[in-house]
Amino acid sequence: MFEKILIANRGEIALRVIRACQEMGIKSVAVHSTADADAMHVRMADESVCIGPASSTDSYLSKAAIISACEITGAQAVHPGYGFLSENAAFAQALEDHGITFIGPKAEHIRIMGDKITAKITAKDLGIPVVPGSDGGVADYETAIGVAAGIGFPVIIKATAGGGGRGMKVARNAEELEIAFRTARSESKAAFGNDEVYIEKYLQKPRHIEIQVFGDGKGRAVHLGERDCSLQRRHQKVFEEAPGPCITPEMRAKIGKTCADAVAKINYIGAGTIEFLYENGEFFFIEMNTRLQVEHPVTEAIFGVDLVREQIRVAAGMEMSLVQEELEINGHAIEVRINAERLPDFAPRPGKVKVFHAPGGLGVRMDSALYGGYSIPPYYDSLIGKLIVHGRDRPEALARLKRALGELIIDGVETTVPLFDMLLAEPDIQNGDYGIHWLEKWLEATFGQ
Repeated sequence: MFEKILIANRGEIALRVIRACQEMGIKSVAVHSTADADAMHVRMADESVCIGPASSTDSYLSKAAIISACEITGAQAVHPGYGFLSENAAFAQALEDHGITFIGPKAEHIRIMGDKITAKITAKDLGIPVVPGSDGGVADYETAIGVAAGIGFPVIIKATAGGGGRGMKVARNAEELEIAFRTARSESKAAFGNDEVYIEKYLQKPRHIEIQVFGDGKGRAVHLGERDCSLQRRHQKVFEEAPGPCITPEMRAKIGKTCADAVAKINYIGAGTIEFLYENGEFFFIEMNTRLQVEHPVTEAIFGVDLVREQIRVAAGMEMSLVQEELEINGHAIEVRINAERLPDFAPRPGKVKVFHAPGGLGVRMDSALYGGYSIPPYYDSLIGKLIVHGRDRPEALARLKRALGELIIDGVETTVPLFDMLLAEPDIQNGDYGIHWLEKWLEATFGQ
């Protein structure tokens, strides 16, 4: 087992990994920018190293700075958390070249799944159902219209290197396709330095269902059910729950086995999430995230497992402790992402937190790096906390979430907490009757946004 792990991240996810290290008797090293000198992850770690100025490009995204921090502190492994360098194949390879363990998948698997076209081809070859669409990148409008004619309108154009909704456009007819195709390529070039796009069938009322998988790198893998992440704004998740309200045990067992078998075939190591659009009883692969997800706590809650601990164990060469036959769902869990943003336009609102009080009680977990007097910096993602609740069933989880939101105090900055108070009053949310377009339609009807 490692003696010392460096966490190449910040905020609540850095705290999450530090806590796992503490429970395992492993020393932790926090890295931070100058803007994060007073951050909670710096205070809680055994050691800390400043790796650059406020800009993430010169700090949290600096491979050289992080590797130097490993060498200075003697850290034998790096946990990347999510975001930043967590799905950067070059970073994983650089660590390996320096004799440092990357707590995550092999660089090869990050590379394959990081390119959406290669990922789709790989998924199809592994027996995972995919959305009908182009076999690869589409270089011109003539090819695009041919693909659209073959699968039928509406279609969606996506950037090969895309993420977060950028380089993604819907076309409902040939005229819209020409404009959408040109716009998607332009956006992709500006955002990712790569204008390659591909085309898929656009599903009308799908849900976003993702399957949590975990492999030992030696040909054994398990699945830990699904999460429903359909409540999204501009392709960014805001509310996640497990198990999915619309997924039956039979569906779960079938798609779960398909996913576990697929990652076992490629000797995948560590945590991964295979994401699907789900409609009319069918699953369609959209991408695989080769890292720990923001919403991993809901899976931990219903299965009673520590995914970060398991990541560290298998990275150290220990046997995976997860056994499929022993993984049973217990109750229902919901997570809401709390951002320092102003409603209704969701503009970031960094600032000083005057008072912070986390809710407590049975089945309540608050993952946050906030504390009273902390100044939220303007340089990073606006996520400041995740409120997770667990109940015996979905109604109890919803009631517990409402109660916990009422206890939560974040004074001094505007947050998205009022959004969840409003959503919990909606019959569709209470009944679990929503898809990936529900929230944006509700926001438009409620706020004109």
